[in-house]
Amino acid sequence: MDLSMILYVLLGGVILIALIVILMLLAKQRILQNRIEATIEIFKRSFDISEDAIMIFSEENKVLYANSALRKLLSLPDDFEDTALDPMPQVKIKREWIPLDHFVEELRLDESGRMFSFPQTSLSIDPKAQQSIPINLYIDRSGTAIRESKWHAVIVIHDLRKEQAQNKVAFRHKLTNLPNQLQAKSDLNKLFSKIHLHNKKLALVIIDIDNFSQIRGMIGYEQSENILIHFGRFLEQFSKQNALYVYHTFSNHFLLCLPVIEDTDDVVNVARKIQSELNAFYKLNGVGFHLTASIGVSIYPDSGSTLNLMDRAYKALSIAQKSGYGHIHIYKKSTLEEKYDETELFSMLHRAMEKREFEIYYQPIVCTKSFDVVAAEALIRWKHPEYGFIPPDVFIPMLEKSGAIIELGRFVLSEVLKQQKRWELFKFKKIEVSINVSPLELGSEGFVAHVKKELTSHQVSPDSIKFEITEGLAMEDEGLANRQLYALKKLGVAISLDDFGTGYTSFSYLKQFPADILKIDKTMIDYILEHEEDQRIVNAMIELGHNLGMKTVVEGIESKEMADMVASYGCDYLQGYYFGKPQPAYEFQELIRR
Repeated sequence: MDLSMILYVLLGGVILIALIVILMLLAKQRILQNRIEATIEIFKRSFDISEDAIMIFSEENKVLYANSALRKLLSLPDDFEDTALDPMPQVKIKREWIPLDHFVEELRLDESGRMFSFPQTSLSIDPKAQQSIPINLYIDRSGTAIRESKWHAVIVIHDLRKEQAQNKVAFRHKLTNLPNQLQAKSDLNKLFSKIHLHNKKLALVIIDIDNFSQIRGMIGYEQSENILIHFGRFLEQFSKQNALYVYHTFSNHFLLCLPVIEDTDDVVNVARKIQSELNAFYKLNGVGFHLTASIGVSIYPDSGSTLNLMDRAYKALSIAQKSGYGHIHIYKKSTLEEKYDETELFSMLHRAMEKREFEIYYQPIVCTKSFDVVAAEALIRWKHPEYGFIPPDVFIPMLEKSGAIIELGRFVLSEVLKQQKRWELFKFKKIEVSINVSPLELGSEGFVAHVKKELTSHQVSPDSIKFEITEGLAMEDEGLANRQLYALKKLGVAISLDDFGTGYTSFSYLKQFPADILKIDKTMIDYILEHEEDQRIVNAMIELGHNLGMKTVVEGIESKEMADMVASYGCDYLQGYYFGKPQPAYEFQELIRR
């Protein structure tokens, strides 16, 4: 084979190998291209699933890509790719509408590499339409590997209309479609922040349709719901006519806010108009259905700060409900509330018991004939590390609301029995100590059994103590009071009916009441020196107690003249500041040394 032939064969081989390599490279490129296209298709499908509208702008501000949400939002045609938007959407920044491509240009000039973010703004798709869409807008850049200087703007638009619609539902009561308690909280916070701008007053009015649970049981669910719907419509119309805010907070409770009032008469007039309407506005089977509402009112600044205004409206409602159906009560801030933070004190109650901040004070009770101390009333005192002594009028209601009064009552009983035992061991004069009992204590499970256990544990005679029950409590649940008190008497414990004259005890019930002592309230003798009528009433009370086989104690003695007058009526015992204020055990025991 000659040389030319050899060269020809070698050249053919090289060409063949080159062709093979080229074909392999083309195949590899084709595979890579297919992979890229598949990846792009995956990303496209992923973006199409997104609820956010996503768009990619080229350097020339032409649309390279738009997901389905964006195409739907801007109503893009099928051939939108590589075309400019016309009209160009605009974004509202503060009060100015700016074309979207201007933000993209600004991003191109920005060298920080940051993403532009515009939350809670608005988008106008067509300026001529004068309509806008609430959105969150995000704009970022993305480079390409083809040419370093080439980049694209990635635009994400989060449409807020759906969320706002959901929020609107969340802030409305499902039955009446009135603003609910969430909306009330939001609105009131705004009103409270601006209240200092004028010298007027602001009032909250809580309306509760009386006896609604019983009404629902009587007329059925559907009719009772209709009552709420009709009443809600009336309040909505009423609020528009009188420039008020109205809310349906829950169940049969409605809230009115009077943002500007001159005085309390304005609020009372509004409350009475609503009650008057409620009396006659609903008909059942063509017949007027009589309804009433209890109404609680709090007024800023009369009822205190805006912080507790809602709570105090509910407190006023509670008081109105206790007065019977159809009552209106306006909450008035007491001097005690001005001095103490109720929420703070409430949170400190349990800690106070653990740290033994409570202490028993004793107020002397004297025999009328000799004015010698023969008994004492145990009174609880709270010595707060910051406020000093907290009045019982402040913390006792808190304890009753929380149920902690039962725990405190057990503490008082234990401390009194310990003190009685000490006085017995050190040969002090034997006296009887009175302990006040709350409704929750008397009705608590195992109350009598606990008293028996404590008497045995401390080895104190039952005749060393007596329990005082108020006249109001005795009448509140006559059956329970009698059962528990008779059980106590079986233990040998004496019973005293306290605050007599402040309630409405019937004579027939008083005859059956298992009391050993009738305690006439201080309010009955406040003006006894000046008013003959008061003198006759107190004299009659003392005689009544004696005729029923009870001893009598008169509270509130503040002078010798009072003491002499009441003693002349035959009263057995006297109590009051004239004979001694409540005092710690170490001071009181000086009065009973033999």
